[in-house]
Amino acid sequence: MTSDKHTTHFGYQEVPVTEKASRVADVFHSVASRYDVMNDLMSFGIHRVWKRLTIERAGVRPGHSVLDIAGGTGDLTFKFSRLVGPRGRVVLADINESMLRVGRDKLLDRGVGGNVEYVQANAETLPFPDNSFDCITIAFGLRNVTDQDAALRSMTRVLKPGGRLLVLEFSKPRSALLNRAYDEYSFRLLPRMGECVAGDADSYRYLAESIRMHPDQETLKGMMETAGLERVEYTNLTGGIVALHRGIKL
Repeated sequence: MTSDKHTTHFGYQEVPVTEKASRVADVFHSVASRYDVMNDLMSFGIHRVWKRLTIERAGVRPGHSVLDIAGGTGDLTFKFSRLVGPRGRVVLADINESMLRVGRDKLLDRGVGGNVEYVQANAETLPFPDNSFDCITIAFGLRNVTDQDAALRSMTRVLKPGGRLLVLEFSKPRSALLNRAYDEYSFRLLPRMGECVAGDADSYRYLAESIRMHPDQETLKGMMETAGLERVEYTNLTGGIVALHRGIKL
Protein backbone atom coordinates (compact mmCIF):
# COMPACT_ATOMS: atom_id res chain seq x y z
CA MET A 1 0.00 0.00 0.00
CA THR A 2 1.14 3.52 -0.69
CA SER A 3 0.85 6.62 1.49
CA ASP A 4 -0.60 10.07 0.90
CA LYS A 5 2.95 11.47 0.91
CA HIS A 6 3.75 9.62 -2.32
CA THR A 7 6.18 7.36 -0.53
CA THR A 8 6.08 3.67 0.23
CA HIS A 9 8.20 1.11 2.03
CA PHE A 10 11.13 -0.76 0.56
CA GLY A 11 11.81 -3.08 3.44
CA TYR A 12 12.16 -0.74 6.39
CA GLN A 13 13.17 2.21 4.21
CA GLU A 14 10.69 4.87 3.13
CA VAL A 15 11.23 5.58 -0.59
CA PRO A 16 9.41 7.50 -3.32
CA VAL A 17 6.63 5.47 -4.91
CA THR A 18 8.29 5.92 -8.29
CA GLU A 19 11.49 4.20 -7.07
CA LYS A 20 10.19 1.02 -5.46
CA ALA A 21 9.65 -1.03 -8.62
CA SER A 22 13.20 -0.41 -9.82
CA ARG A 23 14.65 -1.25 -6.41
CA VAL A 24 12.68 -4.49 -6.24
CA ALA A 25 13.81 -5.25 -9.79
CA ASP A 26 17.44 -4.91 -8.72
CA VAL A 27 16.86 -7.40 -5.90
CA PHE A 28 15.43 -10.04 -8.21
CA HIS A 29 17.94 -9.44 -10.99
CA SER A 30 20.56 -10.20 -8.34
CA VAL A 31 18.99 -13.37 -6.93
CA ALA A 32 17.32 -14.89 -10.03
CA SER A 33 20.01 -17.45 -10.84
CA ARG A 34 20.06 -18.83 -7.27
CA TYR A 35 16.38 -18.28 -6.47
CA ASP A 36 15.33 -21.94 -6.43
CA VAL A 37 18.31 -23.05 -4.36
CA MET A 38 17.70 -20.31 -1.80
CA ASN A 39 13.99 -21.13 -1.61
CA ASP A 40 14.79 -24.71 -0.65
CA LEU A 41 17.38 -23.62 1.89
CA MET A 42 15.35 -20.78 3.42
CA SER A 43 12.20 -22.85 3.91
CA PHE A 44 13.92 -26.24 4.46
CA GLY A 45 11.91 -27.38 1.44
CA ILE A 46 8.55 -26.59 3.04
CA HIS A 47 7.71 -24.07 0.28
CA ARG A 48 6.89 -27.07 -1.88
CA VAL A 49 4.17 -28.12 0.57
CA TRP A 50 2.75 -24.58 0.64
CA LYS A 51 2.64 -24.50 -3.16
CA ARG A 52 1.08 -27.97 -3.34
CA LEU A 53 -1.78 -26.77 -1.12
CA THR A 54 -2.21 -23.73 -3.36
CA ILE A 55 -2.57 -26.01 -6.37
CA GLU A 56 -5.12 -28.15 -4.54
CA ARG A 57 -7.20 -25.13 -3.46
CA ALA A 58 -7.11 -23.60 -6.94
CA GLY A 59 -9.59 -26.12 -8.32
CA VAL A 60 -8.07 -25.92 -11.80
CA ARG A 61 -9.48 -28.37 -14.37
CA PRO A 62 -8.74 -29.33 -18.01
CA GLY A 63 -9.46 -26.48 -20.39
CA HIS A 64 -9.12 -23.74 -17.79
CA SER A 65 -7.21 -20.51 -18.29
CA VAL A 66 -4.76 -19.70 -15.47
CA LEU A 67 -2.62 -16.64 -14.71
CA ASP A 68 0.42 -17.19 -12.48
CA ILE A 69 1.49 -13.67 -11.45
CA ALA A 70 5.00 -13.12 -10.08
CA GLY A 71 5.43 -16.69 -11.27
CA GLY A 72 9.20 -16.44 -11.09
CA THR A 73 10.86 -19.75 -11.85
CA GLY A 74 7.60 -21.47 -12.71
CA ASP A 75 6.85 -23.93 -9.89
CA LEU A 76 3.08 -23.29 -10.00
CA THR A 77 3.00 -22.88 -13.78
CA PHE A 78 4.54 -26.33 -14.22
CA LYS A 79 1.77 -27.97 -12.19
CA PHE A 80 -0.99 -25.89 -13.80
CA SER A 81 0.22 -26.75 -17.30
CA ARG A 82 -0.38 -30.42 -16.53
CA LEU A 83 -3.81 -29.77 -15.00
CA VAL A 84 -5.26 -27.59 -17.78
CA GLY A 85 -4.07 -29.94 -20.52
CA PRO A 86 -3.68 -29.13 -24.23
CA ARG A 87 -7.00 -27.28 -24.42
CA GLY A 88 -6.10 -25.02 -21.50
CA ARG A 89 -3.83 -22.01 -21.14
CA VAL A 90 -1.37 -20.92 -18.49
CA VAL A 91 0.26 -17.48 -18.50
CA LEU A 92 3.45 -17.10 -16.47
CA ALA A 93 3.70 -13.37 -15.75
CA ASP A 94 6.46 -11.56 -13.90
CA ILE A 95 7.55 -7.92 -13.83
CA ASN A 96 11.20 -8.98 -13.66
CA GLU A 97 12.88 -9.97 -16.93
CA SER A 98 15.59 -12.03 -15.22
CA MET A 99 13.10 -14.11 -13.25
CA LEU A 100 10.91 -14.60 -16.31
CA ARG A 101 13.90 -15.80 -18.35
CA VAL A 102 14.97 -18.27 -15.64
CA GLY A 103 11.40 -19.56 -15.38
CA ARG A 104 11.02 -19.99 -19.14
CA ASP A 105 14.31 -21.85 -19.47
CA LYS A 106 13.49 -24.11 -16.54
CA LEU A 107 10.06 -25.00 -17.91
CA LEU A 108 11.36 -25.63 -21.42
CA ASP A 109 14.01 -27.93 -19.93
CA ARG A 110 11.18 -29.84 -18.21
CA GLY A 111 9.29 -30.26 -21.46
CA VAL A 112 6.60 -27.64 -20.85
CA GLY A 113 5.63 -25.99 -24.09
CA GLY A 114 2.44 -25.48 -26.05
CA ASN A 115 -0.05 -24.38 -23.41
CA VAL A 116 2.20 -21.90 -21.56
CA GLU A 117 2.75 -18.23 -22.44
CA TYR A 118 5.31 -15.84 -20.92
CA VAL A 119 4.41 -12.20 -20.31
CA GLN A 120 6.44 -9.48 -18.62
CA ALA A 121 3.77 -7.55 -16.75
CA ASN A 122 3.12 -5.31 -13.76
CA ALA A 123 0.46 -6.76 -11.46
CA GLU A 124 -0.99 -3.28 -10.95
CA THR A 125 -1.85 -2.89 -14.64
CA LEU A 126 -2.30 -6.36 -16.10
CA PRO A 127 -2.36 -6.31 -19.93
CA PHE A 128 -5.31 -8.68 -20.32
CA PRO A 129 -8.99 -8.15 -21.17
CA ASP A 130 -11.67 -8.24 -18.50
CA ASN A 131 -12.93 -11.69 -17.50
CA SER A 132 -10.00 -13.62 -19.00
CA PHE A 133 -8.98 -16.22 -16.40
CA ASP A 134 -10.62 -18.99 -14.41
CA CYS A 135 -7.91 -18.81 -11.76
CA ILE A 136 -5.15 -16.39 -10.76
CA THR A 137 -2.33 -17.12 -8.33
CA ILE A 138 0.34 -14.88 -6.87
CA ALA A 139 2.85 -16.68 -4.67
CA PHE A 140 5.33 -14.69 -2.59
CA GLY A 141 4.96 -11.69 -4.89
CA LEU A 142 2.27 -9.39 -3.52
CA ARG A 143 4.48 -7.92 -0.80
CA ASN A 144 6.87 -6.65 -3.49
CA VAL A 145 4.16 -4.76 -5.39
CA THR A 146 4.19 -0.99 -4.94
CA ASP A 147 0.40 -0.50 -4.86
CA GLN A 148 -1.09 -3.73 -3.56
CA ASP A 149 -4.67 -2.41 -3.68
CA ALA A 150 -4.30 -1.56 -7.37
CA ALA A 151 -2.85 -5.01 -8.04
CA LEU A 152 -5.77 -6.74 -6.31
CA ARG A 153 -8.25 -4.66 -8.33
CA SER A 154 -6.38 -5.49 -11.53
CA MET A 155 -6.43 -9.20 -10.74
CA THR A 156 -10.14 -9.09 -9.92
CA ARG A 157 -10.85 -7.32 -13.21
CA VAL A 158 -9.25 -10.03 -15.34
CA LEU A 159 -10.87 -12.90 -13.43
CA LYS A 160 -13.93 -14.48 -14.99
CA PRO A 161 -17.13 -14.47 -12.91
CA GLY A 162 -16.80 -17.48 -10.64
CA GLY A 163 -13.02 -17.35 -10.94
CA ARG A 164 -10.68 -17.65 -7.97
CA LEU A 165 -7.74 -15.57 -6.78
CA LEU A 166 -5.24 -17.28 -4.50
CA VAL A 167 -2.59 -15.26 -2.67
CA LEU A 168 0.19 -17.29 -1.05
CA GLU A 169 2.35 -14.99 1.03
CA PHE A 170 4.45 -14.73 4.16
CA SER A 171 2.32 -13.46 7.02
CA LYS A 172 2.25 -13.02 10.79
CA PRO A 173 3.08 -16.00 13.06
CA ARG A 174 0.30 -16.78 15.51
CA SER A 175 2.42 -17.34 18.62
CA ALA A 176 4.79 -14.88 20.28
CA LEU A 177 7.40 -17.60 20.75
CA LEU A 178 7.34 -18.56 17.07
CA ASN A 179 7.47 -14.89 16.11
CA ARG A 180 10.63 -14.32 18.16
CA ALA A 181 12.31 -17.41 16.71
CA TYR A 182 11.30 -16.34 13.20
CA ASP A 183 12.77 -12.86 13.74
CA GLU A 184 16.04 -14.37 14.93
CA TYR A 185 16.20 -16.61 11.86
CA SER A 186 15.17 -13.89 9.39
CA PHE A 187 17.47 -11.12 10.51
CA ARG A 188 20.52 -13.08 11.65
CA LEU A 189 20.72 -16.26 9.60
CA LEU A 190 18.93 -15.38 6.37
CA PRO A 191 21.29 -12.54 5.25
CA ARG A 192 24.30 -14.74 6.03
CA MET A 193 22.78 -17.54 3.98
CA GLY A 194 22.16 -15.09 1.13
CA GLU A 195 25.78 -13.96 1.27
CA CYS A 196 27.15 -17.52 1.23
CA VAL A 197 24.85 -18.98 -1.44
CA ALA A 198 23.83 -16.05 -3.63
CA GLY A 199 26.63 -13.61 -2.84
CA ASP A 200 24.05 -11.03 -1.77
CA ALA A 201 23.22 -10.39 1.88
CA ASP A 202 21.42 -7.08 1.24
CA SER A 203 18.74 -8.57 -1.01
CA TYR A 204 17.84 -11.18 1.57
CA ARG A 205 17.84 -8.57 4.32
CA TYR A 206 15.30 -6.67 2.19
CA LEU A 207 13.21 -9.82 1.74
CA ALA A 208 13.09 -10.33 5.52
CA GLU A 209 12.07 -6.71 6.05
CA SER A 210 9.45 -6.82 3.30
CA ILE A 211 7.78 -9.76 5.05
CA ARG A 212 7.44 -7.72 8.26
CA MET A 213 5.91 -4.80 6.34
CA HIS A 214 3.30 -6.97 4.59
CA PRO A 215 -0.31 -6.73 5.84
CA ASP A 216 -1.39 -9.36 8.35
CA GLN A 217 -3.96 -12.03 7.58
CA GLU A 218 -7.10 -10.07 8.47
CA THR A 219 -5.89 -6.88 6.78
CA LEU A 220 -5.17 -8.69 3.52
CA LYS A 221 -8.57 -10.41 3.72
CA GLY A 222 -10.19 -6.97 3.95
CA MET A 223 -8.13 -5.65 1.04
CA MET A 224 -9.29 -8.53 -1.16
CA GLU A 225 -12.89 -7.87 -0.23
CA THR A 226 -12.49 -4.17 -1.01
CA ALA A 227 -11.08 -5.14 -4.43
CA GLY A 228 -14.38 -6.85 -5.19
CA LEU A 229 -13.81 -10.47 -4.19
CA GLU A 230 -16.35 -12.47 -2.23
CA ARG A 231 -16.17 -15.39 0.19
CA VAL A 232 -12.58 -14.48 1.07
CA GLU A 233 -10.96 -16.90 3.49
CA TYR A 234 -7.45 -17.76 4.55
CA THR A 235 -5.53 -20.71 5.94
CA ASN A 236 -2.52 -20.25 8.19
CA LEU A 237 0.39 -22.51 7.26
CA THR A 238 3.37 -23.37 9.47
CA GLY A 239 1.93 -21.46 12.39
CA GLY A 240 1.06 -18.40 10.34
CA ILE A 241 4.53 -17.85 8.91
CA VAL A 242 2.70 -18.19 5.61
CA ALA A 243 -0.99 -17.69 4.83
CA LEU A 244 -3.00 -18.79 1.81
CA HIS A 245 -5.87 -16.42 0.99
CA ARG A 246 -8.58 -17.31 -1.50
CA GLY A 247 -11.38 -15.16 -2.89
CA ILE A 248 -13.99 -15.59 -5.61
CA LYS A 249 -15.28 -13.11 -8.17
CA LEU A 250 -19.07 -13.43 -8.24
